[in-house]
Amino acid sequence: MPTLADVAALAGVSKATASRALGRPDLAAPETVARVRAAAEQLGFVPNRAATQLARGTTGVVAIVVPTLDNTFFSPIIGGAQARAADSGMQLTIAVHTLEHAAQLAAVEQLAHQVDGFLLTAPRGSDEIVRAAASYKPAVLIDREVEGMTSAVADTATAFGALVGWFAEKGHERVVYIGGPAGSWQDRQRQAAIRAAAESSGVTLTMLGPYPSTFAAGVETLEAVVAARATAVVPYATSIGLGLMFALLNRGIRDVVVSSERMIVDSLGLGDVPSIDVDGEKLGQVAMDQLMTLLGERKEPSPTRRRLTVPIKE
Repeated sequence: MPTLADVAALAGVSKATASRALGRPDLAAPETVARVRAAAEQLGFVPNRAATQLARGTTGVVAIVVPTLDNTFFSPIIGGAQARAADSGMQLTIAVHTLEHAAQLAAVEQLAHQVDGFLLTAPRGSDEIVRAAASYKPAVLIDREVEGMTSAVADTATAFGALVGWFAEKGHERVVYIGGPAGSWQDRQRQAAIRAAAESSGVTLTMLGPYPSTFAAGVETLEAVVAARATAVVPYATSIGLGLMFALLNRGIRDVVVSSERMIVDSLGLGDVPSIDVDGEKLGQVAMDQLMTLLGERKEPSPTRRRLTVPIKE
């Protein structure tokens, strides 16, 4: 297998010059770069990518930090971010930290020595902990906004508010919202939007929660939903909604409409049921694009916020 020394010898330059011509061509004369590249191609030399990155003072690796791998919401986000990282010649690694406790910052700091930047999904941690995690390397926050940080968010709050308006137009007078995990940033945004929509549309709103985003939690809400005499339910997460649907059918209750994802609605053959779908893959792609911009900046960049529209489908 040819080495860098072989390339340098064939091109008639030093090993350091050959390395510079291949790794940092902007620092070498154009004719030298051309000669070294021709020699590398002739010999079939493939540079060690990791070594090249280290020579530049970078790793070529970025990390996405997620609170759990059990929640399928994060899977397409990871996939979208990974694809976009590959397009930029970067690798993506996954780390699981909830960022709810300051003690977790030590692990994030250690990880910072091995990566060039972070994508952070921290739905429940305090703003202070999230800012601290982002202070180690350039970072983009996903599906949450913190003042002074670059972020990419799926605007589910607006969509949830529109769901309540949709139910009101269909004649539903009693609506239940099943809230998500305690401390969730998105849950706070959705609650505010749902309350405003209920007030403007005149429906009676019952707020339940907080609940974890699990099927079992949805089953657990059955009695409270029945007690509220609701005819429409907006759950925080698909898994909660599926649990409630199961419990309702098991009780023989078929006149309560539960919003869900379009795939669930179509698979179950449900009619006249609204759905919202977050394009997680796009969310991951947008966040990675933002991170690549941060990594390419030579001066302190101004934080940017991207909000992706989440449509309602009938």
